[in-house]
Amino acid sequence: MSTGGGREAQLKHTGLRPGWTTGACATAATTAAYTALLTGDFPDPVTITLPKGQTPSFALTTESLTGDAAMAAVVKDAGDDPDVTHGAVIRATVRRLAPGSGVVFRAGEGVGTVTLPGLPLEVGEPAINPVPRQMMREHVAKVAEAHGAPGDVEVTISVDNGAEIARSTWNPRIGILGGLSILGTTGIVVPYSCSAWIDSIRRGVDVARAAGLTHVAGCTGSTSERTVTETYDLPALALLDMGDFAGAVLKYIRRHPVDRLTICGGFAKLSKLAAGHLDLHSARSQVDKGFLAELAREAGADEPLAEQIATANTGLAALRLCEAAGIPLGDRVATRARDEALTVLRGAPVTVDVIAIDRAGTIVGRSEPAGP
Repeated sequence: MSTGGGREAQLKHTGLRPGWTTGACATAATTAAYTALLTGDFPDPVTITLPKGQTPSFALTTESLTGDAAMAAVVKDAGDDPDVTHGAVIRATVRRLAPGSGVVFRAGEGVGTVTLPGLPLEVGEPAINPVPRQMMREHVAKVAEAHGAPGDVEVTISVDNGAEIARSTWNPRIGILGGLSILGTTGIVVPYSCSAWIDSIRRGVDVARAAGLTHVAGCTGSTSERTVTETYDLPALALLDMGDFAGAVLKYIRRHPVDRLTICGGFAKLSKLAAGHLDLHSARSQVDKGFLAELAREAGADEPLAEQIATANTGLAALRLCEAAGIPLGDRVATRARDEALTVLRGAPVTVDVIAIDRAGTIVGRSEPAGP
């Protein structure tokens, strides 16, 4: 695959190789298949235009042409991003429809179907997001104009092993069943931008609100999800796989409030939120043991203990020192994390509480619920 200068410039800037979204791959496959349906020949490589003007080219991995349908497939290259869909085969099958039908999208094998409200697609629709749909419509129109065709077609997108791959995504939780979503707003996957994860958080909030849920929980992982479920008996639909993106949860809920938000995560990660960090990844924020020592002093620790905390190897080691001395550092961290969350929420009508856990899922700190 090749592209214009934008991708090379980004590569030089980050040192990482960008890739292509499933939406860009589906558009390339659709363009090749429709061209072959009209001309008998598959363009290979096939070049498309992305929303911001880049013109990448995609090699076809397979193709077939019958009397009334053409199929083309490309392999998704996610670049250096740790994307579960990297290497997936994205197929588009294009069939002619009666004049006036427009472009109709279908979910083939491995592409999910929307089953719950709250997503940017109606229930029953194939999980092909609005921007990829628009990209495909535009490219169908260009091919049709170039060859004097009406452009009325059925486009079926499928992904080899998509149902299996989707088990590693949020799709089952937010009601997209049977496979993957066809995603992307720019067509380009920026390595480690984590835009897909953040988008999944937003869709999780949307689906929970549409289902009438008033209490959701931002969790840093499966252990914190289990703790929240046991504590509040929340349904799976209320659990937001926050990961390290506390800021993404808080900023979206600020614009789309729910009555109650619980944040649950490991003590060390939540100590970062308590210190004002909204990205909790170890590469982008660190546990400040000096800050923990100050919180311990506020909770009654003497100076020798505070000094031990400040020089502890890990946040969890600092917590254990306080537990042995009867100092409620976990509660203090949870309370400060709650207060930071409320600051980010900027008066949105949301009550927040925070639960800190250790690696085994034992609760080591809790805040009282508080709101604006």
